[in-house]
Amino acid sequence: MTLYYADEYVTLHHGDALEVLRQLPGESINCCITSPPYFGLRDYEQNGQYGLESSPAEYVETMRALFAEVRRVLANDGTLWLNIGDSYATSGTSGAQGRTGERASRRFTAANLPTRGDRPPKNLLGIPWRVAFALQDDGWTLRNDIIWHKPNAMPESVTDRLSNRHEHMFMFSKSRQYWFDLTPIREPMKYDPGPEAEAIRNDPIRYAPGVAGQAGRAITGKRRHFKDNGGRNPGDVWAIPTAPFAEAHFAVMPVKLAERCVQAGCKHGGVVLDPFSGSGTTGLAAARHGRRYVGIDLSAEYLDLSLQTRLTQPSLDFEEPA
Repeated sequence: MTLYYADEYVTLHHGDALEVLRQLPGESINCCITSPPYFGLRDYEQNGQYGLESSPAEYVETMRALFAEVRRVLANDGTLWLNIGDSYATSGTSGAQGRTGERASRRFTAANLPTRGDRPPKNLLGIPWRVAFALQDDGWTLRNDIIWHKPNAMPESVTDRLSNRHEHMFMFSKSRQYWFDLTPIREPMKYDPGPEAEAIRNDPIRYAPGVAGQAGRAITGKRRHFKDNGGRNPGDVWAIPTAPFAEAHFAVMPVKLAERCVQAGCKHGGVVLDPFSGSGTTGLAAARHGRRYVGIDLSAEYLDLSLQTRLTQPSLDFEEPA
C-alpha cells in the first residue's frame, strides 16, 4: 500500500484496491460510495485493472472478494452504495461504450479483448444483479435497487433493441441497524396539501390483513392526515443527468448522484470511502457535505488529476471547479 496524499480531510492511496483495503483498519469507514470498472467495457491501460476478467463469473468473484474487505472496514452501522453498469455478450470484435457513451481511452478490438460473456453474442449479461446476488450470499443486506435514469443519455446506433437510459445504484447495509437519513434528500412537494396537512395524525389506520386503500379505511372510520415533513421521499428512481468532466478521458459518475448517497448514507463528520477514486467525484461530494474522504486508485495519473481539480482545496467546504 502506498499513501499517496493526506491532509486533514482527504487521504489517497495508490495501489490495487483489494490489497489496500486489506491493510486498512476494521470499522474505520462510515460509508462506501463507488463505481468499479464495468465488465469488459474499457481498457484503462493499467496492469492489474479490474473489468478485464475472462468471464462474468470471474468478474463477479473479483467484486465479491473486494466488497468483503469493504464490509470489514465499514462501521457496523455503515452502508455501501454501489453503482454498476451492464454489458452485452460479444464475440470480441467491437468497441464498447461506457457510462456516458464516451469511448475509452483505447478502444477494445478483437486483438485486445477476449470474448465478453458466457452467453451467445447480443445477450445482456445481467452483471449488476449477478454482483448484487453474490454480495447478498456473502452477508450483505440489499436494501434498495435505485434506478439512475439518465435524461440526457448519449444516443446509441442500435436498431434491434431499445437504447439504454439507466444504471443501477445498489444500497447495501452491513447490519440490520444502520445509519440512514432521509431528510436531506427529500424532494419538495409538488402540490399544496392545504390546511389539513397541518393537522396532527389522530389515529393510525389499521388495515385488515390483505385489505388496503378505501376498504381498509372503512374498517375504523378514522382519517389520517400527513405532514409535509420537509418534502417527500424521493423514491428509487433518480433522474440525474450525466455530467461531462473535460479533464478526464473516461466517463465519471455525476457529483449529484454521489451527493445523494453521501447525505443519506454517511453521518456528518464521518468518513466516506471510494476504492475506485478516479477523478475524485465521491471525494468532492463528501467534502461538500462535511465528510472526510479516503480514496484508492490503481492509477497515479487519476490521483493527480483529482488533486489538481476536484480535491484541489484542503477544505470541507470547497466547490466543484467550473
